[in-house]
Amino acid sequence: MGWISWLCPGIQLKRWLLLFTAGVIVCAFSLALLFNNQVMGMAEELLFRLSYLATGEYGNTVPVVLGIVGMLLGIAIMIYAVRRIVRSIVEAVSPESSDSLLETIFTERKLSSGPAITVVGGGTGLSTLLRGMKYITGNCTAVVSVGDDGGSSGRLRNELGIIPPGDLRKCVVAMADSEPLMERVMQYRFEGDSYLSGHSLGNLFLAAIAETEGGMVEGLNAASQILKVRGHVIPTTLHNIQLAADMTDGSYVLGQAEIAQAHKTVQRLHMVPENVPATQSAVEAIRQADILVLGPGSLYTSVICNLLVPEIREAVLQCKATKIYVCNVMTQPGETDGFGAYEHVKTLTEYAGKPFLDYVIVNSEEISDEQKALYRAKGQEPISPDIEKIEQMGIHVIPAKLISKSDMVRHDPQKLARAIMSLAYRLRLFGRGFIFFDYLFMRHNMRKIGKMLGKK
Repeated sequence: MGWISWLCPGIQLKRWLLLFTAGVIVCAFSLALLFNNQVMGMAEELLFRLSYLATGEYGNTVPVVLGIVGMLLGIAIMIYAVRRIVRSIVEAVSPESSDSLLETIFTERKLSSGPAITVVGGGTGLSTLLRGMKYITGNCTAVVSVGDDGGSSGRLRNELGIIPPGDLRKCVVAMADSEPLMERVMQYRFEGDSYLSGHSLGNLFLAAIAETEGGMVEGLNAASQILKVRGHVIPTTLHNIQLAADMTDGSYVLGQAEIAQAHKTVQRLHMVPENVPATQSAVEAIRQADILVLGPGSLYTSVICNLLVPEIREAVLQCKATKIYVCNVMTQPGETDGFGAYEHVKTLTEYAGKPFLDYVIVNSEEISDEQKALYRAKGQEPISPDIEKIEQMGIHVIPAKLISKSDMVRHDPQKLARAIMSLAYRLRLFGRGFIFFDYLFMRHNMRKIGKMLGKK
């Protein structure tokens, strides 16, 4: 679109350009007033003489041409000067930026005006969603579960007495502006026989910055500033909790890692200790959200575990946000064996205490036979959409093609973000009753979002 792009609404530059123009006009008029009649008369006489020398007669041709040329030259000089001033400021403020000024302004202004979206979950599923959301809205808050007790997170949790930083790290990295570089650095794990062996650099970084800033919430805020995180990452609770499960075979398993490795069916999930207080910023983020998203992620150990915190559960039930559940693509051994989307929604509703969901997003894209065979060997099956069963519960189902093109059968961040944001903007414009307009709006407006995501 070239220069006309500067007239896009929301950039907040047109007002200052108009003011600049008004200032030039005022200065020009003021300069004209400063000249007395004698000076202006002499200038006019000189122009007429030039006209006579050029054309052989007295006329207004030369003055008019000179006036037009002078106006165009003055405007060109002002435009060039403004561009150079702006470029100098940008190079001084952000010399490392490779984006154009227009793209930078558009990103900062438009993303900050997007709907307030709060995502509740944990694990890889939550970070996958956040990778797509950060290019569409800057008003995204991740409320992250803190029940992880395996690997590097478990060691730091036991030795330093902090909440496990693993899932928090994944979300911070996913929402970072310089994600590809930061992910390689923050996900790096030390090897060898040293004490650091097995530790993730990102976990150590969060542990250190939490100690320096006086707490994990303060440390996450500082880390977000350092890494230019587009949004906020908040732990569900600051208490050192553990997950426990009663299994259908009568056994009792303590610890998130043990539950995942037990390969048994969960009958009831618990939190130890019970009734821990929630992080108040997490409660506020849920209550103030326009859109509340639960999942994707492990049904019990990443999503439902957040509802075991009483204040989080009450905030989820009482908030006025549109509530969306993103169902997983594949079952998880020991947690959701034999589950379809209906069983996921039913189980989530049971732990919440009453129906609360407005929408469920399910995958409608076919999985290849080769991928099915590969995952079947791991004890996993594709999750059926169960659209009719879920809609009988009074919940609207949104089927979408969400599978990543990689060999792994998982959500594609771009596709999932588009599905959520198309729903969010359709609700903002048309309300909940105009499903047809959702399709039209998505087709017309999501192309720009797709290009932005593809570029990143």
